[in-house]
Amino acid sequence: MKHNELKKKLAFASADIFGGGSFNIVNFLYPGFLAITVGISPYWIGVVILVARIWDAITDPLMGHISDRTKSKMGKRRIYLMFAAPFVLLSMFLLFFPYSFSSTGLRVVAVLLSYLIFTTVQTSVMIPYYSLSSEITSDYQKRASYNSYRLGFSIFSSILCVAVPGIIVGMFGDRAIGFQVMSLSFGLLFALSVLFTGLFAREEIQTPIVETKLSFKGMAKPLGLRPFRQYLGMFLVLQMSMAIMSGLFFFYVDFFVTKSETALGNPTMVGLISAALMFSMQIVALPVYLKMIEKKGKTFAYRFGAFLWIITALFILVIPANVNPIMIYLLAAVMGFGISGPGLVPHTMYGDVVDAGQIKFKDRLDGQMSGFTNFINKIAQAVGLALVMFLIGLAGFQEQPLNGPAIVGQPDSALLMIRIIMSLAPLIFMSIGIYISYQYKIDAKKQKEITDAIQDLTISREEIILGL
Repeated sequence: MKHNELKKKLAFASADIFGGGSFNIVNFLYPGFLAITVGISPYWIGVVILVARIWDAITDPLMGHISDRTKSKMGKRRIYLMFAAPFVLLSMFLLFFPYSFSSTGLRVVAVLLSYLIFTTVQTSVMIPYYSLSSEITSDYQKRASYNSYRLGFSIFSSILCVAVPGIIVGMFGDRAIGFQVMSLSFGLLFALSVLFTGLFAREEIQTPIVETKLSFKGMAKPLGLRPFRQYLGMFLVLQMSMAIMSGLFFFYVDFFVTKSETALGNPTMVGLISAALMFSMQIVALPVYLKMIEKKGKTFAYRFGAFLWIITALFILVIPANVNPIMIYLLAAVMGFGISGPGLVPHTMYGDVVDAGQIKFKDRLDGQMSGFTNFINKIAQAVGLALVMFLIGLAGFQEQPLNGPAIVGQPDSALLMIRIIMSLAPLIFMSIGIYISYQYKIDAKKQKEITDAIQDLTISREEIILGL
């Protein structure tokens, strides 16, 4: 029994090798690939990424709606993972294909179409997969366990995809060939991980299709549920903080801490080791937070990690330049331990919130909720990151000129702005998350009542949702 349970957890977690890994490959390598290998100006790179992000945000709720209305022998979600698996490989190959048209316009159109294909395939996998997390089991504690495996796979894949793709590309004298080999290698890994989940992660909860028409009003329907609004708030502040911290982390380490003479976009060894420690400690901390959830509850684990993250981030303001790297390694490790808590908890809450929604709306809106969550999340991250880039630009941050000399330093005003943002972003956003967590009322006891109500229609719906 335990062997079958472990196999199911591994199968469920497998698809997030693609989710976590592809995110880091695109973030770390794609802009440089477009600028250096394809030869597109930073202006057009910005346009390509902006259009693709908007398309990505729009397709998320659409995919959620489609999967909620799907009827197949393989269920509502896994059918899409199995169908999309081969396209994961194809889309990765197209994303990093070194288009060499003589016309700049043709190259821009080609990479934009490739990026749109990739985000569409990614959405067709990840939105059903997010929904599957609420259907994989109905047990309150088991959901936490399943999602800790998933998060562990995602973080491990993140570590792998920060370091290895660049090494593969560097093995070849021709960068274009290196990117093709890298994209095929990781595309195959991602495709197999998605297929494995589709084949073997059988859901415990089977629900009828949702008979609703697609509209913005319908898409926003989950907002009528208070626990969903609270879950969404805790998730959004987490994602905003993580996006800002990860986006500025190498700038802080390379330009302030080590005063590196490396070119922009080529992180130093101190930065890479620090990032690896931060990701690794998130994995190490997962059993601790699982035990904390079991003993103290999910919101307590969220607050504990958030407080630790806030405290460690504030040290960024006082750590001097050229400090011993050991101090940065220690800071990164403790910060990673803190991030793991609020990083895990919203994933474990999602299924509980969907259950509550089934009582209130008389439909199980898994896809609708995950689609709307990702739509709002991507819009918020795009706005947040744009604001951060605007602020450090105002502070005098110098970009790396295309084919120009390497940037060997940044103005003190820009470095101070980076440190202020990295210190205050967790304080501001995670404090909001901590406040919301005190309002969230679905604990193990309430979840048991909700589950019983779903299974036993004689329990009063109004009595269960009172106060939600």
